[in-house]
Amino acid sequence: MTIDPTFAPLAELIPDPTDISEPFWKGLNDKTLRLQRCGKCDTHQHPPERFCYSCGSDSIEWATASGGGEVYSFIVVHQPYHAAFRDRIPYVVATVQLDEGPRMLGAIFDVDPNSISIGMRVQARIETVSEQQAALFFEAEVQ
Repeated sequence: MTIDPTFAPLAELIPDPTDISEPFWKGLNDKTLRLQRCGKCDTHQHPPERFCYSCGSDSIEWATASGGGEVYSFIVVHQPYHAAFRDRIPYVVATVQLDEGPRMLGAIFDVDPNSISIGMRVQARIETVSEQQAALFFEAEVQ
């Protein structure tokens, strides 16, 4: 894995995978966004769970997601709440409505915060943060 030194300080913020979330994190390590999908009602969900949030079925499998979505809500962060973000101020944290349905929270770096708007198309951006782990961010979708 090639580690971008600008993302390496974020490694300590990555949670330890659990038996339920491990396929999500392994997917990121393979540069793939993976979501749970219900085999009964075909609903995608995040965060991972042992049952479907929609119908309650335990017929859960993992599926590759497109990574595309729209900004549902966002804030612009102006304070370095963690040292890993100090050189990125200001940055955007957005709730992204994925094309598959679930909403995910993620930072949008390397963009003018004034250019972000509700409904803006974004794409998953997976960055390697350590030799063991990658993390999910978002970036403006190239049109």
